[in-house]
Amino acid sequence: MNKQFPEDPEMLPLSRTQVLIAMGVTAILLLLVARLWLWLGSVKILQTTWSPEALAWGLSLGLAITVASSGVYRLWPAYRQSTDFYLQMVLQPLLLPDLIWLGLLPGLSEELLFRGVMLPALGLDAFALLVSSACFGVLHLSGRNQWPYVIWATVIGGVLGLSALVTDNLLVPVVAHIVTNLLSSFIWKQQQPSTSS
Repeated sequence: MNKQFPEDPEMLPLSRTQVLIAMGVTAILLLLVARLWLWLGSVKILQTTWSPEALAWGLSLGLAITVASSGVYRLWPAYRQSTDFYLQMVLQPLLLPDLIWLGLLPGLSEELLFRGVMLPALGLDAFALLVSSACFGVLHLSGRNQWPYVIWATVIGGVLGLSALVTDNLLVPVVAHIVTNLLSSFIWKQQQPSTSS
């Protein structure tokens, strides 16, 4: 039995190369789905407007999500266990410079699909927000016992989607997502006991 993955003894740890390839392939697939959706439908992608205000909103939201996630991690044992399982699988084999890819690839591809294309395609309303958030949450399902992580990802998907709706600017959730991934992964990696390979 693998002690790193107590919830699923059949799951083997991934290598650094496998994680990096999986991140790249997933990002490409999400970008292709977004592009295909734009091509097949009459969807207008949510605009991305560069401004200091949008950048500040994205940075602030990313920091707020990171702080909230840390609080939920401390207060909800099921979420902590689910998060540790997911992050051990994804982060454990990565080196610190790899975290840049962990911030950028999902931050760009997931936001383009879920907030940039799906929200406008479904109507830029509460229904669109609920569906895109639920789809975002399900994307983070990595095992049968990962429901707490999926619930949290769904909530964060709602927060990111709401930021896109309120600001009418895809840059805000993109920056927030990148900041959240970078900070959360860096903090988690720093808190892990060092192991010699």
